[in-house]
Amino acid sequence: MSSRVRELQETVCALHAELVRNNLVAWTAGNVSGRVPGEDLFVIKPSGVSYDDLTPESIVVCDLDGNLVEGDHAPSSDTAAHAYVYRAMPHVGGVVHTHSTYASAWAARGEAIPCVLTAMADEFGGEIPVGPFALIGGDDIGKGIVATLEGHRSPAVLMQNHGVFTIGASAKAAVKAAVMCEDVARTVHVSRQLGTPLPIAQADIDSLYDRYQNVYGQRSSR
Repeated sequence: MSSRVRELQETVCALHAELVRNNLVAWTAGNVSGRVPGEDLFVIKPSGVSYDDLTPESIVVCDLDGNLVEGDHAPSSDTAAHAYVYRAMPHVGGVVHTHSTYASAWAARGEAIPCVLTAMADEFGGEIPVGPFALIGGDDIGKGIVATLEGHRSPAVLMQNHGVFTIGASAKAAVKAAVMCEDVARTVHVSRQLGTPLPIAQADIDSLYDRYQNVYGQRSSR
């Protein structure tokens, strides 16, 4: 096992704690995966293992067809979906799945979350779209994720009647998107209880997205 795989197992194991800390998962549901740089492999949470029992050694290694390559546990039931995303979207370095309460409530309605917050424009570049209903176990969920997100700037998709899938350049970026998705899903829901949320003009969404993606935060000196 390469040092890159071992390092990624440690990172992905630690990131699962962020799902628990941010109340995005219940019991053993949900998972984080990360693509191994320079190799046709990814690491992912094992199926049905408690978050409290996760260790770097328990994070399993799969190839891009979803086959188990290294590990003593069966991989997540969502492994085929993750594998399809990695095959179809080479720029993706991390995938996250949650059943977080507010975002999943929008998914149960089959309704996209409208872009009515500057934080949404920043992170998602518009609405958070809805993907098609698909059964768990095969790569139909992965196909739905890819088909939906290819037409959006959003790193998050609400899979109808299911929950949230997010992507990112890294596993950490995908976890951040999952945290932000639940946060805005909750806020927009509350806003609708008070009345009709006010839309943001597309030009302003574009400006906010560009600033956040290209200017916000610290930049390394050159």
